[in-house]
Amino acid sequence: MISSQFLQRMSLRRDTIDSFERYPFNLPAVRTFDRLDFHPKVTFFIGENGSGKSTLLEAIAVALGFNAEGGSKNFRFSTRRSHSVLHEHLRIAKGFKRPRTGFFLRAESFFNVATEIEQLDAEPGLGAPVIQSYGGHSLHEQSHGESFLTLLMERFHGQGLYILDEPEAALSPQRQLAVLARIHDLVNEGSQFVIATHSPLLMAYPDACIYQCGADGVAPVAYDDTEHVRVTRDFLADPQRMLRGLLER
Repeated sequence: MISSQFLQRMSLRRDTIDSFERYPFNLPAVRTFDRLDFHPKVTFFIGENGSGKSTLLEAIAVALGFNAEGGSKNFRFSTRRSHSVLHEHLRIAKGFKRPRTGFFLRAESFFNVATEIEQLDAEPGLGAPVIQSYGGHSLHEQSHGESFLTLLMERFHGQGLYILDEPEAALSPQRQLAVLARIHDLVNEGSQFVIATHSPLLMAYPDACIYQCGADGVAPVAYDDTEHVRVTRDFLADPQRMLRGLLER
């Protein structure tokens, strides 16, 4: 059956890799990786720092034609080449429909995206300023969290493919809930999301697929079984007990 979702599945072309002892192929999320299916609505990648989830997400974005530092497929700036060659060894199966729009958000380099927008608008051109697609107000003149929300509210539209790397980085819990609501609106308008996150709030999105990146590779996990949820619940249930265990060693 032909799928209408933008991304269907991803596999690693293991036969093209000469060694799994070097970066990025020695990362836990890559070393044993074979293939996985994308959820038609929201797919999450979670895991400890260094597990390889962001490297995997970056490779997906670059393999699809997005700029490695973030932005849309029209962005071609580079402040420092830091992305891995993993994208060259991925095979991504797509549905017959193409997204009308898309964006790769990297929390750590969103400042560079905002700078690129200003530089593009400083050049003479016949079209409308790029910043008009981002609310018309400089992203540098907003807080990090406000600029993230502006991106989701003004730049993201229905029938889009959005790849987000730790979007909660600059957001308060209340703002994370606002992002969750915006994601739901966009999903209802035919969009698809692939998200790497540490946030138990974001990964609570219903009817999503969560992939845990761990020492044994990448595997699906239920929301209630994620370490993020278990640790957060244990702490909130009895913070003093948790603090005693941490601080009185």
